[in-house]
Amino acid sequence: MFEQTFKNIDDILHKDAGCSSELDYTEQTSWMLFLKYLDDLEHEKSLEAELMGEDYQYIIDTQHRWSTWAAPKNDDGNFDHNNALTGSDLIDYVDAELLPYLKGFKQRAENPDTIEYKIGEIFGEIKNKIQSGYSLRDALEKVDELRFRSQEEKHELSHLYETKIKNMGNAGRNGGEYYTPRPLIRAMIDVVQPQIGETIYDGAAGSAGFLCEAYDYLRQGGAEKKQLSTSNLKTLQERTFYAKEKKSLAYVIAIMNMILHGIEAPNVMHTNTLAENLQDITPANQHDVILANPPFGGKERKEVQQNFPIKTGETAFLFLQHFIKSLKPGGRAAVVIKNTFLSNTDNAAIALRKELLENCNLHTVLDCPAKTFLGAGVKTVVLIFTKGEPTQQVWYYQLDPGRSLGKTNPLNDNDLKEFVSLQKGFEGSAKSWSLAVADIDQATYDLSVKNPNAEEKNPLREPKAIIEEIIALDKESEAILAKIQELV
Repeated sequence: MFEQTFKNIDDILHKDAGCSSELDYTEQTSWMLFLKYLDDLEHEKSLEAELMGEDYQYIIDTQHRWSTWAAPKNDDGNFDHNNALTGSDLIDYVDAELLPYLKGFKQRAENPDTIEYKIGEIFGEIKNKIQSGYSLRDALEKVDELRFRSQEEKHELSHLYETKIKNMGNAGRNGGEYYTPRPLIRAMIDVVQPQIGETIYDGAAGSAGFLCEAYDYLRQGGAEKKQLSTSNLKTLQERTFYAKEKKSLAYVIAIMNMILHGIEAPNVMHTNTLAENLQDITPANQHDVILANPPFGGKERKEVQQNFPIKTGETAFLFLQHFIKSLKPGGRAAVVIKNTFLSNTDNAAIALRKELLENCNLHTVLDCPAKTFLGAGVKTVVLIFTKGEPTQQVWYYQLDPGRSLGKTNPLNDNDLKEFVSLQKGFEGSAKSWSLAVADIDQATYDLSVKNPNAEEKNPLREPKAIIEEIIALDKESEAILAKIQELV
């Protein structure tokens, strides 16, 4: 229904001098989409109020509403080109009036949980990069063709937006930062099995893929496919999903992605998660479930490292400490991390593995194949653990889809079916095995992935057999040389 419209918007932005990459296309589409969404939402709420005989208080002032400046209509409901700003007038209005007005909502909002606060946060970060007022006018008219009125429309828009995020990841730099493969996320959720009434947290939200997939999982009734009550739906909307994101573009995309999936006022904070001292995390801000893919290979400054008992510059290691502390006792987590975490010999890695094994039950390690994350260039594992009980045994699964992964051949849900099935009973197989913590080296806590069930590709032979083969080859060579001498 809307796929061609998305392509047309990208074509318009591609031709504009101010937009140079997939990141720019997604950012600029996002702020326009958000304002169109807000206009549709307010229209819907005003109709509901009218039916109830009540007055609706609009969030956005009349002169700054989408239907006033972006897509004015005449009495027949057709686009009113005579009253539509364009060219330099449109750019001047957006840059000098609209965006500053929207940014001001942050100061005017009653609290951070409101849609008003989110508007202020988003437009405190967003800048209009479209240089031509004529390009902007064309893009606005295309965005106006999109509608958020029905569930079917929202579902298609969320799917198309996810494709844009995926393309950002595939664009090269920052691959794993914006896009975690959805089949991998769904498998992690299937294992952790969140429930209605539990809080779900991602402190490195990126594009909020984990929370969007968790919302879809719970919205469809979870593992039992239960019918949700009105109370359940309200809990899902308001008191289930919590996130933090440091980077401006990712923050905006996370908000828009969650809105498109059906969460009207996402609880996403725009902050550096690691700037929070671990000692300041209290039971009041701990969570039942954590799903996350923190950034790999980043380096944090000394003052940030002071917030953590295990000092390290590796961003992912700091995030892992944050996640352990942010879990409630008995809480479950599934976290993506570089596979080198399992075997690194530096003091921080050893101390963190010891902490994880002693204070959490690291019951599952999923070993992911190369190129699971396009553009990231590192091998990863998923750590799945429960807080509050020591680890006795770790169950490993070595994911092998039987093919080389890539842009045209990504991970799919079928690739992970066996993992989800075997994990329920921690069953052994050619790809899975268990390791008792009592059997690991207590000096290094090395948890390397070493599959004892894998067939050796080149099994080592006994020295005696090798010597016998050498003697046989020598005799064969002598015979061949003798025949050659006879011919000479």
